[in-house]
Amino acid sequence: MGEPLRIGMVGAGKISGAYLDTLERLENVTLTAVTDLDPSRARAAAARVPGAEVVGSVADLVVRSDVDAVLNLTIPAVHAEVARVALAVGKHVYGEKPLSATREEADALLAAAAADGLRIGCAPDTVLGTGVQTARKAVDDGLIGTPVAATAFMTTAGHERWHPDPEFYYRPGGGPLLDMGPYYLSALVHLLGPVVRVTGAASRPRAEREIGSGPRAGERFAVEVDTHVTGVLQHANGALTTLVMSFDIHAARLPRIEVHGTGGSLSVPDPNGFDGPVELHRSGARWETLPVSAGYTGAGRGTGLADLAEALAAGRPHRASAELARHVLDIMLTLLDSAREGRALRVESSCARPEPVSD
Repeated sequence: MGEPLRIGMVGAGKISGAYLDTLERLENVTLTAVTDLDPSRARAAAARVPGAEVVGSVADLVVRSDVDAVLNLTIPAVHAEVARVALAVGKHVYGEKPLSATREEADALLAAAAADGLRIGCAPDTVLGTGVQTARKAVDDGLIGTPVAATAFMTTAGHERWHPDPEFYYRPGGGPLLDMGPYYLSALVHLLGPVVRVTGAASRPRAEREIGSGPRAGERFAVEVDTHVTGVLQHANGALTTLVMSFDIHAARLPRIEVHGTGGSLSVPDPNGFDGPVELHRSGARWETLPVSAGYTGAGRGTGLADLAEALAAGRPHRASAELARHVLDIMLTLLDSAREGRALRVESSCARPEPVSD
């Protein structure tokens, strides 16, 4: 193995802790610098990694000679802005989802990276774990026959119950679809391939929400996006997915993802995690738990960054790619467009299914 990929982290908020848990044990990446609008958070993050330094600004971080790639953990509204700054000075980028707030921003990022031979990676990398990858292998091996349908449900009462500063979840770039949809849609593209057509509906039952925890508990804030989104997705292979993403459901017993084929059904674990049981039901049989057969074992947030580093060294495409993230963004935005227009719409983008992760 060559020298590790040197990482500068922008944003040291709540999700950064999960990334640091992973970065601390990866051998092919190393954290060298951290910046955050709150210097105390940057100091706390840097203190976890020997040798990591606190930097005063994004502009200062991206020009450092000991930063090869920028890990972008900012809020969704500035994902594209931070990525542009990093790409402009020749740095690779790996960011939290979504890739950007608009298709135009995403296209500009992909064009800039391609022009300079740079890589952009994008969460979620949960799809690289043993859960989704074992399920994908089952589909690819024909264990359920020809896939004909899938269901995907993400139902919660809303993130304001637990997040101390939840407003960004309810502003443009947020909402249940753009926040949680990337996990489910990335998994569905891995399992069934790209989406070509969508029909959507959406609602916003409450104009305000109340913060439920932390020092601001009891404060109310405005809701600026739809908080319940449902739709039907038509995949290029003909399979149909029924999707529900909601911040308005207090309790449910719905499965996370199921895939149904001509010869059986598959229960897929929560795509917001990396592992979990994959269960198969074939005609005339009972549900059975499949053995782990693919995926990165012991994966965590940041595994996609390690895969990017490995891909750079090997000269192969990385799996948590901007192309996949751009298609997922397009699916989500087209679904919201469909809800507003009240008609089915074609998804203009596409992408290749990323290469599977062998066990």
